Amino acid sequence: MIVKLILNLILVPIPSIGVNGAAIASVACHLVAFMISIAALKRTIKLKLGVRRFVIKPILATIIMGICSYFIYSSLLGIITETLATIIAIISAIIIYALAVVVLHVFSKQEIKMLPAGKKICMILEKLKIY
Repeated sequence: MIVKLILNLILVPIPSIGVNGAAIASVACHLVAFMISIAALKRTIKLKLGVRRFVIKPILATIIMGICSYFIYSSLLGIITETLATIIAIISAIIIYALAVVVLHVFSKQEIKMLPAGKKICMILEKLKIY
């Protein structure tokens, strides 16, 4: 909360940043909270998190999703209304992110099996030779 307050006070008054400073402050605030939580978990339960699996791969999936949804939105914008283009881009983003997470093997077979209908999902992924 202190990070958000300080960054809001610094960034929002800058004319070139303005209200976007509040968004930047929110992201920074959540990043600090995330880092504190992870540090506490590592100390308390000796949590071992691989940077590649829990940071790099999800960021890569997010980048793939963002680029694809941007192009879908841009492509549809001249053809259909802005609202409908936004809805389609958001739905596409969800599907693309899920596919990217699967293809990048962010989750193990055991973790997928813990999902609702996880055993069926795992069987489908095995048939597709993804896992």
